[in-house]
Amino acid sequence: MPTLHSPNQNHLLGALPTDEFERIAPHLVLVPMLLGDIIYEPGDQLQHAYFPTTSIVSLHYVTESGASAETAGVGNEGMVGIALFMGGNTTPSSAVVKTAGHAYRLERRLLKLEFERAGLMHRVLLRYTQALITQMTQTAACNRHHSVEQQLSRWLLTTLDRVPSHELTITQELVASMLGVRREGITEAAGKLQHSGYIRYRRGHIEVLDRSGLETRACECYAVVRKELARLLSDVQRRQEVPAAA
Repeated sequence: MPTLHSPNQNHLLGALPTDEFERIAPHLVLVPMLLGDIIYEPGDQLQHAYFPTTSIVSLHYVTESGASAETAGVGNEGMVGIALFMGGNTTPSSAVVKTAGHAYRLERRLLKLEFERAGLMHRVLLRYTQALITQMTQTAACNRHHSVEQQLSRWLLTTLDRVPSHELTITQELVASMLGVRREGITEAAGKLQHSGYIRYRRGHIEVLDRSGLETRACECYAVVRKELARLLSDVQRRQEVPAAA
């Protein structure tokens, strides 16, 4: 059976009242997001906003030497391209698909037009931006002060929150790149988590067996970011489910 897609799968689109949603709905384009796809690179003039539904996009900073680290991840809770409505239009970071799936794309002019109406979309996007800043700030502190095992546990939990499965298709090399650590560090940390029975790892796949146990190994950063997003959007009601299209 074909997968059914709906803009309501994205929490920000799903929060818009009917009148605001109907203004942009005809312009939302469902696009496939393939693993490794580059949504934008440093300095690019952003042309579209992306609202992930089943994909996850990693926001990266890449140094002159070529080393990189993830500053934040964006899944069905958010949007890629906040510079479009914040007024910057470009960013020194890059955005790369780390979990394949789909997203809804919206042309920048239409996003800015709706944002400037100062309706609920205006409030929702600003609240989400604050949550994204919290995630970036917490990631910076986590990368500096917490162990690789704690970082990996946080990253796995955050990723699980955005996908329906308990199994992730990803290599240790990619995880190491996103966390900005050596691959050997990820191998050691994953081995400890597997020995404790929290995950099962085989080449290119990580399956979470005991989420509660994994939470005990994660640092406080996971809970801080999750609670802040929930707090900021706690007064936003989700719109009634819109008809899905194949």
